[in-house]
Amino acid sequence: MGEWAELEERVAVIDACVEPIARRPVDITDPDWVRKMREGPDPLDEAGVRAEAEAALRDLIDRYERGGEPERAAVRALLSRRTSFRWAVAPPFAPTPEGFRTRLLWMSAVDQGNDTRDELLTLHDLCARAHESGVELGPILREVAELSSAQDKYGMGSMRDILRAAAGT
Repeated sequence: MGEWAELEERVAVIDACVEPIARRPVDITDPDWVRKMREGPDPLDEAGVRAEAEAALRDLIDRYERGGEPERAAVRALLSRRTSFRWAVAPPFAPTPEGFRTRLLWMSAVDQGNDTRDELLTLHDLCARAHESGVELGPILREVAELSSAQDKYGMGSMRDILRAAAGT
């Protein structure tokens, strides 16, 4: 099995492990539902796959960052299929240029997920937190924009366009 096929298999296994958690109903009529979600166990810990998920995440970001457009498109396609993995896994935010860049690379790979509006809110929050930490946003946003998809998936612009707009270009 090649490296890419092995990575796809690892992601598929993690996706299957977290899927029951991702699809578990949430009773939004319960007044404490938000608190319960926040205080509950992390899905990766609950499924017992944290180490495997973090390793797969690093491998995906590395392939996305270092590969050409065909490899980045393959990562985006894999994440499009493995929605429970995508829901449960993300790099932590570190208030540094590299930490901001890593989170943007992941956003780029996720390529708007299921809803551009959610990604826009996440981007706004990441930019605000990075700016508060003194990170110069523009160059990093422009760099990651160039690696991003130009496909307008949901009629709100492509990930490339969204990142360019956030950079002010």
